[in-house]
Formats: sequence, C-alpha cells, structure tokens
Amino acid sequence: MTDTTAPRVARRERTGWYLYDWANSAFSTTVITVFLGPFLTSVTEQAAGCALGADECHGRVYPLGVSVAAGSYFPYLVSLSVLLTVVVLPIMGAVADRATRKKPLLAAAAFTGAGATIAMAFVTGERYLLGGALFVVANVAFGASVVVYNSFLPWLAGPDERDKVSSRGWALGYLGGGVLLLLNLVVVTVLSVDGDGQRTLDLARWCIVSAGVWWALFTLLPLRWLREHPSPVSGARTGGNVLTDGFRELAGTVRRLRAYPLTLFFLVAYLVYNDGIQTVIALASQFGTEELRLEQSTLIVTILIVQFLAFGGALLLGRIAEHIGARRTVLLSLVLWLLVILGAFWLPEGEPVPFMLLGVGIGLVLGGSQALSRSLFSQLIPAGREGEYYGFYEISDKGTSWLGPLAFGLVFQLTNSYRIGIVSLVVFFVLGGILLAMVPMRRAIVAAGNTPPRLL
Repeated sequence: MTDTTAPRVARRERTGWYLYDWANSAFSTTVITVFLGPFLTSVTEQAAGCALGADECHGRVYPLGVSVAAGSYFPYLVSLSVLLTVVVLPIMGAVADRATRKKPLLAAAAFTGAGATIAMAFVTGERYLLGGALFVVANVAFGASVVVYNSFLPWLAGPDERDKVSSRGWALGYLGGGVLLLLNLVVVTVLSVDGDGQRTLDLARWCIVSAGVWWALFTLLPLRWLREHPSPVSGARTGGNVLTDGFRELAGTVRRLRAYPLTLFFLVAYLVYNDGIQTVIALASQFGTEELRLEQSTLIVTILIVQFLAFGGALLLGRIAEHIGARRTVLLSLVLWLLVILGAFWLPEGEPVPFMLLGVGIGLVLGGSQALSRSLFSQLIPAGREGEYYGFYEISDKGTSWLGPLAFGLVFQLTNSYRIGIVSLVVFFVLGGILLAMVPMRRAIVAAGNTPPRLL
C-alpha cells in the first residue's frame, strides 16, 4: 500500500496551499454569487435596445447570428461554461499528473482566470459579447486551477491529518471570499446614488475587477511557498508532450476508474448529495425573493452570514471528524442539511430574521461537508493519479449540478409552490447519505493502494 504522507511538510507550504482557497474564493462570491449575473444582464439589455434599469426587457441579441432573449444570455453562458468544464477538467487533471511540475499549470490556470476577470473593466456600453467570452474563460480556468490545487492535498498531509488540512483550506476560502465581498458591498452602499443606474453598473464592474486583482495577487503566495511533488507517473511517457499525453490519458482514466468500483461508487454518492447542496445555494435567493418576499438587503446580509459562518463551520466539522471520522461527520452534516431544508418549508413570509437564521444553519454545515468530502476522496485516489481523479471529482461538483434545479423546477411547475420545491431536495440528501453509508471506506482505500486513517 502507498502512503503519500509528507512527514516534514513545512507549515509555510501548507499555508501557501490554504491561501489559494483564500485567493480564488473571491471569484466565487463577488463575481459569480453577487455581481456578474445582474451586471452582464444589464449590459446585454442595453445591447438589445432596452433602457438601463427598465423593469422589463423583451429585446433580443444575436451572438454568432443566433437570436437570444437578453434575459437568457447569462444563463446560456453558464450552461456553456459548464459544458466546457466537463471537457476541460479531466484533461487538465491528466496533464497535471503527466507534468513534472504542477506549479506552472496552477499559475497558468489561475492567472488566465484572474486576467479574464480583470479584463471585465473593458465591458462597457453594449459589449455583451466581450463580457460573455471573458466569463466563460474565467469560469473554465477557475475550475481547471482547482483541479491542480486539489491534487496537492495528498502530498501535504498523511491519512490522519488530511481532514484537518482540507477543512482549514476550505475555511480560509470562505473567509477570504467573505472579506472581499463585504468590502465591495460597503463600497457599493456608500458610493451608489439612488436612481443612477449607470453609476451602479460601473460600481458592479469595478467590484468584479477587484475580485480578479485579489485572485491574482494572493495566488503569488501559493506559487512561492508550495513545493513540487512529482508523481510516480509524471514524465513517464516519452515521444509526446504533456498536452497530447493529457488527451491520451483521458481515455485511460475512464478505464482505470472502472478498475476501482468503490472509488466510483463514492463519486456517485458525492454527485447526489452535493447536487442537493449546490441547488440549495443556487436557489436560496430565488426562494427568499419569490416565496418569502424579502428585500435584496436581507439576501445580501444572509449571503455574508453564510460566508463567515462557513469559515467556522468548516473548522468545527473538521474538529468533529478528528473524533468520529470524516465519513460519519459528513453523514451528520447531511442530517443537518435535512433539518435546514425542512426548516425552510416553515419560514414565515416577509420576516427577515428567520431567513437569516436559516443562513446560519447553512453556513455551519456548508464548508465542513464540502471540505471533508474532498479529503475523503483523496484517500480513494491511486498514488500519482491525483489530478486525473480530481478532474472527475470537480465534474461531479460543477458539471452535474443541473439535476437538483431540474427536480426543483419540475416540482414547482406541478405544484406552483417554492416551498414544496425546496422540500423536494430532501431526496438528494437522503439518497446521497444512504449511498455514502454503503461505501466500505476502509476496503475502498486499501483497494486504491493507500493506508486508511485511524478513523473513518
């Protein structure tokens, strides 16, 4: 069995790894969660001939000659970026495993994404096509960088330390994303002028740019402090280059996954319950505005509550995992997710405090359930295949997150109730939890050639 423990990993190297979570989370929170959707939609509506700030816009734009409703442009871009991500991430993982040096790959992906985000400064007037192209590049590069980043984890901690290390990274990510988002919201609140739609649009653009700057600057520290850890397969193939070998190895990764059915079974379990988590995150704002009739300010405060409490929640669940094991802790978090969803069904309309308390519950379980899932999966990866397997792991995170929204949408269409729609997500947590409980983790870890931790 292979133990990828790095017993003398310097604290500075682990800190550098943590700080990439701190760096890239600015893109997730400031750009994706809050500012980019409304900003790019406003730019597109102007290109469609609608007045800035109009209540309704029925205009259309024609990217590449295709007629698209202005309000549909951004959702279509999200779908396109997810499709590209599904293709790119496994290839990026295979390339990372074949390369003798991973840090240049991390730098290339991170600075490409950050550069595309900073270039949003040029998305003015009716430049919706430029904005769309930059978003797709940034979002795909973000996913690719996370694949390379995650592949460092098995080399930074042994089996019994991995849950703690993963939780600390995830916690710092939520903290960093929350700090920049808070600063940006303060700037928008102070500098915006009621009724001045153009000023609000300009402020949103510069908030997006600030996330790119944050991402780029803080990436410098991981690149300086991380060390290279060549895998057993790096540089093994001759006669080609790293990129062509990456494409070639992609098909091999699919074949090898079938040789580790228990690892694949864990991925299926993660796909199911993580889809529920991602759907709750994506639809919480819509639930708050459409069903509970809450003000935008309440939603923003709740987003900040989730961000900052997810910092503490990730550390708390990481500490619990030290005593009862990571899998039991993830199963506990799924029970807490069920309570959060059932609580959402009973929230009163028009009252912000109960909704904020729901955000408290989400924040406490969000970071920990994700961080411990990442560290659990790291135990199931054959040595030297970290990039390949984390490429497929990220697909489970990003490429399949349409199942939950589809179920929510179908239930709403049949019942015309957001409350019943949100409760329908219970099936993802129940089924995902059952599947995770069925995985014989110790046997799965041994089958992958690794040493099991003391507690699972």
